[in-house]
Amino acid sequence: MINRRIIRIKILQMLFAYYQSNSKSVVDLEKELNFSYKRFYDLYYYLFLLLIDINDYARIKQEKAKKKYIQTDADLNPNTKFVNNKLISQLRENIYIKDYLQKNKMSWVNNKNLIKKLYTQLTETEKFNTYINSNENSYREDKHIVLFCLNEIIYNNEELFQVLEEQSIFWCDNVEYVIEMVSKSLKKFSIGNDSISKLMPKFKNDIDFDFSTQLLRKSIINKKEYKEIIQKNSVNWDYERLAFIDIIIIQIALSEILNFPEIPIKVTFNEYIELSKIYSTSKSGTFINGILDKIVVNLKKEGKINKIGRGLV
Repeated sequence: MINRRIIRIKILQMLFAYYQSNSKSVVDLEKELNFSYKRFYDLYYYLFLLLIDINDYARIKQEKAKKKYIQTDADLNPNTKFVNNKLISQLRENIYIKDYLQKNKMSWVNNKNLIKKLYTQLTETEKFNTYINSNENSYREDKHIVLFCLNEIIYNNEELFQVLEEQSIFWCDNVEYVIEMVSKSLKKFSIGNDSISKLMPKFKNDIDFDFSTQLLRKSIINKKEYKEIIQKNSVNWDYERLAFIDIIIIQIALSEILNFPEIPIKVTFNEYIELSKIYSTSKSGTFINGILDKIVVNLKKEGKINKIGRGLV
């Protein structure tokens, strides 16, 4: 789930904060990085719970309507199609979701107003009304409406983003990506899924976690060496006037080029140029590409770049 692009982003954010304060040790920074990964994974399960709670709100609303002093036929005989949504039922009974939410004490109980708004917004759409009034009562339809709720209603709700930002600083830049991961997970569910169906792991494998740890450590431990290399290869620019974030991006890219022989240089270039488009200026990509290209040429001449396998250099 946490891929290498996310890892690179997290390390960039950590190093930016580290250089701003300069008061944390490498060990402290590693702990904070790992905590940010945990919060990232928390959000994955938190969004599953949000779908369940929206469904629960619909059920409770119908139950309350039956107890009204003056009841309508709709109150007494409500349409329970969404309440009995088969995909939501699978999520509710999934042992991994239940176990994770219980262990981490996760709840939307303090955001009942948001749950109500999301449900109301969903029920006001043409998509929902077509679903609820359809004579078809299939798993396929149930899945489609849940995905619609996630990708259209939840994804586009500004209040939700504000609530998440208030709850955790680590969720600010992650919501869209995690929603995408939840969507991918839901698409894999089928009518045959039982309560022990597994969801996405935090990391694809131990190699990615080790990549994260080593990239952070190498970037900090060798920062003096990397600074000298960057200065040496930016003679046409005033180093002191270079964008601070650009220097950090080049530093991490340099660390990756020198310490991970299995990663092609082209991949490293592309990844960090993309990061510069998100976190720096519009001109940074061209600048970073030029500096890195010059650094790589010189390091190759010095025999300091060793890549494993064909086409990696």
